[in-house]
Order: sequence, then structure tokens, then C-alpha cells
Amino acid sequence: MAEPTLGVIGGSGLYDLPGLDAVERVRLETPFGEPSDEFVIGRLGGTRLVFLPRHGRGHRLLPSEVPNRANLWTLRLLGVGQAIGISACGSMREEIRPRDVVVPDQLIDRTAGRPHTFFGEGVAAHVGIADPYCPDLSHRAGMAAKAAAGQLGGDRSVHLGGT
Repeated sequence: MAEPTLGVIGGSGLYDLPGLDAVERVRLETPFGEPSDEFVIGRLGGTRLVFLPRHGRGHRLLPSEVPNRANLWTLRLLGVGQAIGISACGSMREEIRPRDVVVPDQLIDRTAGRPHTFFGEGVAAHVGIADPYCPDLSHRAGMAAKAAAGQLGGDRSVHLGGT
């Protein structure tokens, strides 16, 4: 059985993942073009981890230019079974302040101008997205974020659930 591997996709401002040991950098071709950047493979606390900066190092890709299919295809090729996407954004809810962490349970994708599926060209398929996030991984990420917030101190809050 393959070793469990976690994928981390960094959003705006997260172009490298400090603390990785045994780092290897990999570039792979896909049927969907080139991924956003090279993949950084290493270990963090004993866990095999694959990191990719979503917008490329230096934030060179707009959201509509991010090659999601190539990124996800390559993560799977590298053995990733589950992935966490990190992003920075604002909130319309007053109780969610800057620097708070939100572990979402829903999404709204308003990105336009790029393919949103691996299907088409003679292959019709439908994938339900009513529950887009893994509840187990979300719970573990939320608990880890709460533990980290407690160690950092200050007034950082972790919110479980959000869109």
C-alpha cells in the first residue's frame, strides 16, 4: 500500500512551505498542460507532503489562469490522497476578523473562463458537489488550526464551517 500523502496548495502569499525535510522538486507534464509551478515534495512532522503554489511562485497566474486540471492530475500522480487548499480572502461576517482561520464546508466558485471538469469531448459525467469537503480532513485541519492558534496566542480565532 502506498504511503499516505497530503497535498497542500498554497494561495496568495504562500509560495513555499517552511519546515519541510528531505525536499525534492518535481515538474511533470499532464494531458491538461503544465501545472502552476514545480511541486515540492518533502516531509513535515513525519508525513509525506506535496506542496504547490496555486498561482505560481511570485503570484504570476490570475485565478482564471490557474490550470486546476493539470494541478490536480499531477497531485494524484504524486500519490496525494487528500489535499488542503490555503487561501487568503475577506469575510462578510463581522465575527470573522482578519487573520482568523476558517475551515469551510461549502464553496461558491465564481471563477470563469477555464474548464471546470475532466469530462467532455464525448464523455458525459456528473459529479455531485453538495458536500464538497471531506468531513474527516476538515475536522482534523480545524483541530490542528485551533491547537496552533492557542500556541500563537493573541486574538486569533478558528471558525469551523463557512463558505
